[in-house]
Amino acid sequence: MSDSRYSPSARRRRLSALLRRMREERSLKIESVNKQLGWASGKLSRMERNEWKLPSVRDMKDLSEVYELSEEMREALMSLARESRVRGWWIDYKDVLRGGLADFESGTSMIRTFEALLIPGLLQTPEYAAAMLRGGRVLGDEDIARKVAGRVKRQDILALDSPPRVWAVLDEAALRKRVGSDDVMSAQVRHLVQMAERPNIDIQVIRDTAGSHAAMDGSFMLLDFPDPADLPLVYIETATEDLYLEQPEAIQHYVGIFGHICSAAESPDASVQFLESLL
Repeated sequence: MSDSRYSPSARRRRLSALLRRMREERSLKIESVNKQLGWASGKLSRMERNEWKLPSVRDMKDLSEVYELSEEMREALMSLARESRVRGWWIDYKDVLRGGLADFESGTSMIRTFEALLIPGLLQTPEYAAAMLRGGRVLGDEDIARKVAGRVKRQDILALDSPPRVWAVLDEAALRKRVGSDDVMSAQVRHLVQMAERPNIDIQVIRDTAGSHAAMDGSFMLLDFPDPADLPLVYIETATEDLYLEQPEAIQHYVGIFGHICSAAESPDASVQFLESLL
């Protein structure tokens, strides 16, 4: 599978940060820029907070005039806006894929994830995913099939020519909890063993005997991007919403947590041996 991916969501995030920095470097107030361009009050503020869906190339051109950008910088700004408008495969699954996680995943260089009670979505088999969704007792068979299809499609990034590195840490509870039938769980564990054989995937298990650990508060995902201009993200999924943390202090906090749980977990080799023992 070819590797021509990037994340429009990450581009929009970068564009917002760039617009804010350019304005602040020129000591301009948001409302004075809005007034100069004849924009509605709050328009630029929303752009700088990344509260837009599809950035306008024309707006970037107008801002380039106000900020007196060089020709090279103008083209870079408008190019970023064009790339931010691209619609990826996930649009076809927007009815079942929450938030913009699939979009961000498509442009990552590394994904670090911790799960306490579930197998990470990128490593789930279709049967496990279906059994998990069925356990919620709120979705019909058609809705479950649709959600499973979207989840499996997310996993396509693992088959890219240059796939992201995936580093998954699982609590033993996620492996002990019986989701679906014995056959479903056996196939899921076997799938984890096969995934761990890939050079870009590491799986570590925190055994029950390790006791309490730094991530007892819950699951999370750390997303890193290949371009230094796209800062890392922390993704946390709740029952009702998706949370994205991007403050440097929050990122460092979760990087620290991930480091601690990696130390508490079995090594990748020992973790695979444990997975095989479950079979």
